[in-house]
Amino acid sequence: MNGETHSQLANFIWSICNLLRGPYKRNEYRKVILPLTVLRRFDCLLAPSKDVVFVESQKLQGKPERVIQARLQSLTGHRFYNLSRMQFDKNADHSLLNDPNNLAPNLNSYINGFSPNVRAIMEKFKFSEQIAHMAEKNILFEVVKAFAAIDLSPQRVDNVQMGYVFEELIRIGAEQSNEEAGEHFTPREVIKLIVNLLLDPEQDLAQSHVVKTIYDPACGTGGMLSVAEEYIRKLNADAQPKLFGQDFNDEAWAVCKSDMLIKGEDADNVILGDTFTRDGFDRDSDGNKWTFDYMLANPPFGVEWKQQQKAIQQEADTLGFAGRFGAGTPRINDGAFLFLQHMIAKMRPVAAGGSRIGIVFNGSPLFTGDAGSGESEIRRWIIENDWLEAIVALPEQLFYNTGISTYIWIISNRKEPQRKGKVQLIDARNFWVPMEKSLGNKRRRIGDPSDKAKDPDHIGEITRIYANFTNGETRRFVVDGKDKELLVSKVFDNEDFGYHKITVERPLRLNFQASAERIARLEQQTAFINLASSSKKNETIRQQEIEAGRARQQQIRDLLAAFAAQHGDTLFLDRKQFLLTLRDIDRAHDVRLSAPELKAVLAALSERDDAAQGSASVAGGRMPGATANICTDKQGNPEPDADLRDTETVPLKENIDEYFKREVLPHVPDAWIDHSKTKIGYEIPLNRHFYRYEPPRELETIEAEIKALEGEIVDLLREVTA
Repeated sequence: MNGETHSQLANFIWSICNLLRGPYKRNEYRKVILPLTVLRRFDCLLAPSKDVVFVESQKLQGKPERVIQARLQSLTGHRFYNLSRMQFDKNADHSLLNDPNNLAPNLNSYINGFSPNVRAIMEKFKFSEQIAHMAEKNILFEVVKAFAAIDLSPQRVDNVQMGYVFEELIRIGAEQSNEEAGEHFTPREVIKLIVNLLLDPEQDLAQSHVVKTIYDPACGTGGMLSVAEEYIRKLNADAQPKLFGQDFNDEAWAVCKSDMLIKGEDADNVILGDTFTRDGFDRDSDGNKWTFDYMLANPPFGVEWKQQQKAIQQEADTLGFAGRFGAGTPRINDGAFLFLQHMIAKMRPVAAGGSRIGIVFNGSPLFTGDAGSGESEIRRWIIENDWLEAIVALPEQLFYNTGISTYIWIISNRKEPQRKGKVQLIDARNFWVPMEKSLGNKRRRIGDPSDKAKDPDHIGEITRIYANFTNGETRRFVVDGKDKELLVSKVFDNEDFGYHKITVERPLRLNFQASAERIARLEQQTAFINLASSSKKNETIRQQEIEAGRARQQQIRDLLAAFAAQHGDTLFLDRKQFLLTLRDIDRAHDVRLSAPELKAVLAALSERDDAAQGSASVAGGRMPGATANICTDKQGNPEPDADLRDTETVPLKENIDEYFKREVLPHVPDAWIDHSKTKIGYEIPLNRHFYRYEPPRELETIEAEIKALEGEIVDLLREVTA
């Protein structure tokens, strides 16, 4: 296989899947291929030191585990070792293939001979279950034999190429498991674009032996970390990128940790666990807060965080901004903003160099949540701190498990001078080429000549648009068969995304009348109904209270009947006058309505009234059709009508009072602003900013098309009826 590329080697490994057909479904092949590739690579790496490690391990028996690990790792030259004498190589003295009948227990024994870090990986792969399954189906020997024939020694495949091979296996496995791929796998071209945007402005990456830390809190199989590392090493072969990641999915973590070990990285920096409830990078060994130079992530879209709610809310309430979620929490069915807050909490102070963050979101974080909501407050916190640098709208149908619109957010606490106080929006939705073959929901990809030579350099072009930082920059695209010049970049002030949400009140106007229809409504009022109820457990007392309540209900009915007899034809346009009249009759009959009872009577006998209707006489001598008086409180202030209450959004840059006078008062002169309810909100209506109005076609053109279609239909009918 000399001269084969890493892709060809990966394809060869996957060709072994032919042996798995039948006992395994296509989306289950990776359960065998990935762990066996890891084992074979480790086997090849440890082969030169196999004998000396075994001898040394006998001498070290009884020593502390830490001493044993340090000594054996120094002998292997790797961060792992194996104490078993068995090997894959068929020519070895203790080859696994020498005893086909006992291959399953021997293979398990071989795995148990590894250092704890490799054993943990195999446990999360649940590979012992696959060994038992393959043994039961009589395919274990042939599968192990096929892997034993592959030379994955460092002389044949170096660490960099082996990383590519493993990444290719992960990609193919994801493609064959489309229904799950999006959970653990981000398309490589999307990762490349994020890394380009994240690292493009960096000036210090070319410095000799520069050390940079890179963190992904939802690392999955580690694709983002690997591409970021590759980018930095291409710029500077002497650079020292340090990778850190965490994921809660067992298999994804095992894949990522294996990849780190294969490439010689510190795999202990890949943590298994829930990022929200068990932050693997809260404090370092010296007790200092973990921070990173670069952070990037593609967290799950629209995943609820109900299981973690208690821990997250407790941290938010007790620690505030000293914790990770001080800005607020989003709605329970989408935890995307929790990941971003978690990452922002790990930014280096500006004095220590600052940090840059790249994260993939769907459209929800742009605008979901009204002013004062968790999402709006999080956006406000980010923008008012001047951390939001750019948002890039990506083409649809890029991801394996969803075709929805996606966006890259670039966050930084060390913006370049020209970007301070500004946010750049980039519309990259037209930078795509069709997939040769659809993979689940993935039907498009961003052009990348380094992947396919015929591709346009979309990644480079989007990165240049970002670097240009130009308001109103355009590009030409062919859209629906037409050549169009479209905006691709707009630059805004931070304040352009903020607004005041004001509450506009209008006065409450009620008329009152003791008509039969309105009196009948009293029977539906909760306070009136509850008079004839009881919560007492003693049945005798309960019945007594119910009877007393019914008697009270009848008293109130009689009171209103008496009121109607005297004033039933009167339409009261003033609440105060109505209450005074009702009080006189109430006292005359000695009913003495309580506050809840009076409230029920008022609710039943009143109607909202902007213009009183009907031919009844009007209290106070007004003519029918007059507007009811404004209801006021004890201080004489007008009471607001909740049914007429409305809200307006006023841009932060605009004066609220001037806006109100211009946009509201001409239409509702009696309105006022309840300033106590004013809230500040933030949203990023990216689609609105790039919307381009296209006038409809001429009516004559549409008519001509309709006539042409009618003619075609007539011709078809003639063929059928002929």
